[in-house]
Amino acid sequence: MAYLISVVLAAACVVVLFLMLLRLAGPARRLAATVQRSRAHLADRTGLLAARIAALRVALDRRRRRGNAG
Repeated sequence: MAYLISVVLAAACVVVLFLMLLRLAGPARRLAATVQRSRAHLADRTGLLAARIAALRVALDRRRRRGNAG
């Protein structure tokens, strides 16, 4: 009899765990999508910042060359 109670309790625990995983799957997917969008946005902004820094370096280099020539 004790064996049967243990098996039923174990089965109930497995069902509860399965239901918890199902309930968490939706929010986990939404969170993963949000993270992916945030990373893409950050990568875009980082690329734009790198391009702006490169343009500023070129402009500074041109000014230095003009200053040294004159």
